[in-house]
Amino acid sequence: MGLFSNLDREAYDRQYTDRQLVRRMGAYLKPYTLQLVIITVLVLLNSLTGAVSPLVVSRGVDLIREDSAPATILLLFIIILSVGIIGWFTNWLRRRITVRTVSDTELQLRSDTFQAAAEHDLSFYDEFSSGRIVSRITSDTKEFSQVVVLVTDLVSQIVQSVILGIVLVKIDWRLSLYLFAFIPTIFLFSIGFRKLARTVTRQGMRAMANVNAAIKETVSGIAIAKNFRQETSIYQEFEGANIQSYRVNIKRGLVLALVFPTLNALGGAGTAILVYMGGLSTAQGIVTAGAWFLFLQSLDRFFFPILNLSAFWANIQSGLSAAERVFALIDAEASVKQLDNLPSKSLIGEIIFENVGFRYTERQGILENFSLHIHPRENIALVGHTGAGKSSIAKLIARFYEFQDGNILVDGQDIRLVDLVSYRSQLGIVSQVPFLFSGTIAENICYACRGKKPIEEIEKLAYQIGNGEWLNALPQGLQTEVGERGSRLSMGQRQLVSLMRVLVQRPAIFILDEATASIDPFTEWQIQQALNLILANSTSILIAHRLSTVKAADRIIVLEKGQIIEEGNHRSLLDQGGHYASLYNTYFRHQSLDYRPEGLEEYLEERKTFQLRVTSLKPE
Repeated sequence: MGLFSNLDREAYDRQYTDRQLVRRMGAYLKPYTLQLVIITVLVLLNSLTGAVSPLVVSRGVDLIREDSAPATILLLFIIILSVGIIGWFTNWLRRRITVRTVSDTELQLRSDTFQAAAEHDLSFYDEFSSGRIVSRITSDTKEFSQVVVLVTDLVSQIVQSVILGIVLVKIDWRLSLYLFAFIPTIFLFSIGFRKLARTVTRQGMRAMANVNAAIKETVSGIAIAKNFRQETSIYQEFEGANIQSYRVNIKRGLVLALVFPTLNALGGAGTAILVYMGGLSTAQGIVTAGAWFLFLQSLDRFFFPILNLSAFWANIQSGLSAAERVFALIDAEASVKQLDNLPSKSLIGEIIFENVGFRYTERQGILENFSLHIHPRENIALVGHTGAGKSSIAKLIARFYEFQDGNILVDGQDIRLVDLVSYRSQLGIVSQVPFLFSGTIAENICYACRGKKPIEEIEKLAYQIGNGEWLNALPQGLQTEVGERGSRLSMGQRQLVSLMRVLVQRPAIFILDEATASIDPFTEWQIQQALNLILANSTSILIAHRLSTVKAADRIIVLEKGQIIEEGNHRSLLDQGGHYASLYNTYFRHQSLDYRPEGLEEYLEERKTFQLRVTSLKPE
């Protein structure tokens, strides 16, 4: 069990009773009531044909003994063939309808699970591995849907067992009593096996989720791995997760594999007892030899569904474990809780922080009694050292995280009261690392377009940035494929596409976490042009890393440890000679065209003197 200790449950996992799971599963099957009724009828017909076969053969043997005419034999042949054809057809039709019902159920469940995952706030993804979440959406929903198949098979086996039980009583009720007395032993074993099966199945799914998480992380970071020549390291990491999954699932398989051999052994013991008791009854003349033989023939058919019924516990536990993991993801509580869902009116962009307290965890406090008033159409730049709270302020405005104290008002309305979809539709956000989806540049620009934007309108906007030179430099213009995560574009081009994506939205509030990557002056000029187009019509919160952005801001907010320590424009803050001036000399000053490092004049003078001396020493 030491291996299982690494397979911890997620914090949002919860325990469901079988009754709760069945009720939830029933809700997904409710729209397919008609199909389930048809499946049930087909199951009954199929079970009836399977159970009737021994009776037909038994009665046929008696008829042949009384009348061996060819017509009687032909009639027996036709009846048995018809029963077989009906059994095959009903079984085929049942499975066909079942597959469709299962697929529709899986489709709906997977959609609901993905929607629940997509609606979780960013703090959820900070805490939980996206690879494990993917595993629940794909593998576990598949496992869950198979329960429908198992249930239909289970019903079929129950019906067949009941019919065969009646047949056995008809043949000889005394021997049937011995048989029925033995059945509870089989079911007691199955019920005892239930808890162990659920445990090892749950562990197996968690181990597989670890494999999926390792694969996703490795593939996402393959470029970094290759840059640092870590192919062997990432393979070893994957191999560790894969071997763990292999070992856990081997143990799971061994536990589940005990079912049929044990049940077969119990069934064999039961058959042996009935052979013995039936033999004694036949010797004593209580039953005829023919009845005893037919009973034993029917016994095999009866025990098979009974054994299957017991074995299905293992498969059903697997499905219930999957259902438990899927419903846990759907039911996971969001940390961002809206107190109401009032429609968000058209924003003018006034933002007020009133004594806001925010922390990612109990031990990681970021803001405390933080207050800030951002006026409509104001362009503010947030500056400060790493961890000062710049990104946290932007994320709180976007409602990506829940703040613990105070209020945040937008246009005088508490953002906890407005509908998030309508509110965020008026926000434009560009993260520090621009993310592009596979597809064309036009598709990425129109990612959040309300309605279909004409390509001409996008092109017109694109040509307002540097006369469209960035667009003309691309091989196919707006139809250029960007590759996975924008890998075919330069960092500057990715930033321009991300800004264009916001520009076509015409947001009331714009949030920019500037990229720190170095780009050439011409691209920076183009980016500044795109920024100016957005800033002209929006309230802007810029986490600034470029001097050009800082200098252009209406107001600069200087942060340290979640508190505002200075604010003003670029010139006034430099004149104060405080924290901003220190930041400027450390981070921003070298970006200025007027910047000349200390000692540069002396270095240039010494170099000029050295060159003159070298020239004078050259032979004429």
